[in-house]
Amino acid sequence: MKIPQMIRAEFARLWATKMARLAFAALMCVPLLYGGLYLWANQDPYARLDQVPVALVVSDAGVAEGESTRVIGDEVAQNLIDDGSFDWHRVSAKDAERGVANGVYDFTVTLPKDFSEALQSSQTDDPHRADVVLTTNDANSYLATTIGEQAVQRIQKQIVQSVNREAARSLLDGIAQVRGSLIEATDGASELTDGAATARDGAGELHAGTQTAAEGSGRLASGLSQLRDATASLPQSTETLAGGAAQVAAGNATVAQYGREAADVSQRAIDALAADRAAVLQDLANANVDPAVIDRVSGAMDRVGGDLTSVNAQVQGASAQLDTLAGGAQQVADGSRQLADATPQLTNGIATAADGSVALDDGLAQLVEGSGELQSGLGDLTNGAGQLRDALAEGVDALPDSSDDLRADQASNIASPVDVQTSRVTSAGSYGAGLAPFFMSLAAWIGIYALFLILKPVSRRAVTALHTPLRVTLAGWATPALLGATQMLALFAIVAFALRFDFSHPVAAYGTIALASATFAAIILALNVWLGSVGQFLGLVLMVVQLVTAGGTFPWQTLPPSLATLHHYLPMSFAVDGLRQLMYGGDLADAASEAVKLALVLVIAVLVAALGVAKTMRSRTLKDLQPSLIG
Repeated sequence: MKIPQMIRAEFARLWATKMARLAFAALMCVPLLYGGLYLWANQDPYARLDQVPVALVVSDAGVAEGESTRVIGDEVAQNLIDDGSFDWHRVSAKDAERGVANGVYDFTVTLPKDFSEALQSSQTDDPHRADVVLTTNDANSYLATTIGEQAVQRIQKQIVQSVNREAARSLLDGIAQVRGSLIEATDGASELTDGAATARDGAGELHAGTQTAAEGSGRLASGLSQLRDATASLPQSTETLAGGAAQVAAGNATVAQYGREAADVSQRAIDALAADRAAVLQDLANANVDPAVIDRVSGAMDRVGGDLTSVNAQVQGASAQLDTLAGGAQQVADGSRQLADATPQLTNGIATAADGSVALDDGLAQLVEGSGELQSGLGDLTNGAGQLRDALAEGVDALPDSSDDLRADQASNIASPVDVQTSRVTSAGSYGAGLAPFFMSLAAWIGIYALFLILKPVSRRAVTALHTPLRVTLAGWATPALLGATQMLALFAIVAFALRFDFSHPVAAYGTIALASATFAAIILALNVWLGSVGQFLGLVLMVVQLVTAGGTFPWQTLPPSLATLHHYLPMSFAVDGLRQLMYGGDLADAASEAVKLALVLVIAVLVAALGVAKTMRSRTLKDLQPSLIG
């Protein structure tokens, strides 16, 4: 009998009775139920965290800001509720405690009474951290505790970003205000520099002017001293002058009086001559003097009158001039008296001016020295103001010129300066897809292990019909290998089409899991051939060991050293690693290497099983040689 016939005979045995068919169908479905249901249940649990009930307690009393109170805890709570990452329930502390204890909530997040005060404490002399209290109950779910810790870390990150954003914005606004003030200070320093330079130039002019004034005041002091010496005898001289002028005025007044008297006499003579002429002429006429004589007398008298009139005019003019002279002499006398009276004051003033000019000269000398120092000091002030202006300008250049929107963007960037950019060589896509290689490999082992509960590793018929151990072994291996390939085809269909997990290389992925199933069949076959029921039990133990060492959930490097070593030698590790490469689009060379390892383990397991079959065939009895219709 050939190997295909032996395979058909084994299938006939499995399908011989109704109960056998029922058991066969049930065991064929074991890997489908295990792999399919588990991956379905865990297809993407992180996408359903918004269904996890969480209690949120806000006991925050807030902090005063001006005339209002800011409760940062309410802001955080509202952000969490709006985010919707969990099924948040804002409740009282008592309801939260009771809900976590009774399993109503998976965990509780509490923002305590001093939450806002603690967040603002960095601006005081008592800085301390704010607390976020996580209350968990592992009796509800241990993973809920882990998720709660991640949630609190997310809340912490959100709060830190918010606080850092506000602090950075305040800092940047302060820097902007400082920059504005520095600009104003720079402008002021520039004006100060210009003013100091102008003042320095003015001080230079002042210094030059005071030097000139000092020189002039020296000459003035010298001249006034000479004037004082020269006018020392002036009061006596003016007094003498006043006395002489008074005497002259008195003499002129006497002369003027004499002149007025002469003028009166002259005027009376004129008046008398006119009266006498008329009387003489009348007397001559009465005496019957010859008219010619009368005419000659009249003519002579007219000539005398004319001369007398002329003399009178001169006398009258001289008298007026004498009066004028007398008036002028009196004015001179009065002026001389006033001069004599004022001269002592003048000489005293000149003496005072001389003394003052000496003091002025000394003061101007000090002013010259002070103006020189002022000029030097203003020069230093100009240089210092210039240095201040330049330093302030450098300070302005050192501070960024930013707009309000730019400062807001900068504050956000400072609050969260790192943005993680994930560059993935491959991507599973979801939590369930990440577990799929492990659970498909585990399902392959469970499926083969379950089949060997009803399969005969090496039937007596095969030993009788096939004369070589290798052919007997291949006949015993081929049936579970084919059934395992069928199981894996159905499981692959469920994972790829029902659960919609993506496979970058679907044909190669199925080939790898089918190869893994065939390898597992060879291993369990060898255990059964050599150890019988004990070998079947060891198959279960080996499954547990591989479940731990395959690295299907946590990285295998996290295992204890002895278990981590086994990862490199057990076939389920090869199946998991190869499926990951083929499912996520990884390195095909690595996938091929893992497939080679599986094939090598398959060959070794078949050869080991063949050695066991050879041992069995050498110790056969006549009963073993008797053929059986059902094996």
